[in-house]
Amino acid sequence: MPVVRDNAEPLAIVFEDDGLVPNNILPFLVYQGAVTLDPKHPEETIENLFGANGWGGTWRNGVYDYLHYHSTVHEVLGVARGHARVRFGGDHGQELEIRAGDVAILPAGTGHQCIGASDDFCVIGAYPPGANMEITRATPENHAKALKTIPAVKLPPADPVTGKDGALMRLWR
Repeated sequence: MPVVRDNAEPLAIVFEDDGLVPNNILPFLVYQGAVTLDPKHPEETIENLFGANGWGGTWRNGVYDYLHYHSTVHEVLGVARGHARVRFGGDHGQELEIRAGDVAILPAGTGHQCIGASDDFCVIGAYPPGANMEITRATPENHAKALKTIPAVKLPPADPVTGKDGALMRLWR
């Protein structure tokens, strides 16, 4: 049984720079219900999918409850268990309900913050090769620095969900 739904196509949203959260000219992508999880090993399902598409440095946790972003790396979040309400794009962004089987791809600079989550919420995070993840808080000083680092972040070699021919490759070029 394939792990990724046929013709999986993400929702694409471009968030504006709000003066504190830089966001990115590249669209934030969210695949809703795209991943069929092994009910006994949902975390491994997502970790294996990301790994097969060249995304690594995986971790298991939730999403921080404070506004932050990563100015040196793109990030993917795959929901293995439960559900959460996450605000993407900063205080002026958009709240989305993400649930098991969903995958969100955040271009460098995309603000994110967990507003609330189920007790069993578990997300798998990963990054494209060759970048260091730093957690950046939304301050004027950090914003100024991020405007210099974000354009230097390389495009990933593959979409973490659908691979080298995936939507990210088309939408981020």
